[in-house]
Amino acid sequence: MDESAPDSIVGSVAFEQALLPHRDAAYNLARWLMRHDHDAEDCVQDAYLRAYQAFGRFRGGDGRPWLLTIVRNVCYSRLRQNRHEEPPVPFDELEQEAIPAAAELSWPQAVARELLPQAMEKLPTEAREILVLHGVEGCAYKEIAVILDIPVGTVMSRLARARLKLQRELQQLSQKDLSHGL
Repeated sequence: MDESAPDSIVGSVAFEQALLPHRDAAYNLARWLMRHDHDAEDCVQDAYLRAYQAFGRFRGGDGRPWLLTIVRNVCYSRLRQNRHEEPPVPFDELEQEAIPAAAELSWPQAVARELLPQAMEKLPTEAREILVLHGVEGCAYKEIAVILDIPVGTVMSRLARARLKLQRELQQLSQKDLSHGL
């Protein structure tokens, strides 16, 4: 009889407890990066397989940042291989001007629900990624820093620039909708 079987069972249970609760977060990130449901599902499946194979290196604690790092790496690898999407566009560091708070647009909930996904799709991958991690998945700056392997200060500045880009896209889309008689 294989003496490693109990260790394997214990490892499987630990894996399930640490990482399976984060399936939705993994899929959300993959979906926004890959832009296609099927590709996102494939990436999540591949990420879980890689996570299972490397679970011995997991140091415990919250498994979400560790898993999302793997999901992110799998997605970027697929994007490079398949070229389904443009490579991540670095943020323009000169794009630091802030829009005054008074210039923010106010939309009815129904319009916002329609325009937000459209605006997100227009953003560069890097902007979508950080907005999804923070705004959708609720990751803290420190978690995002771990996932993206960047300093916390960079997380904060990327998030600010991503929000600014999103706000501009929303403004453009809303102006277009208003000019077409929404």
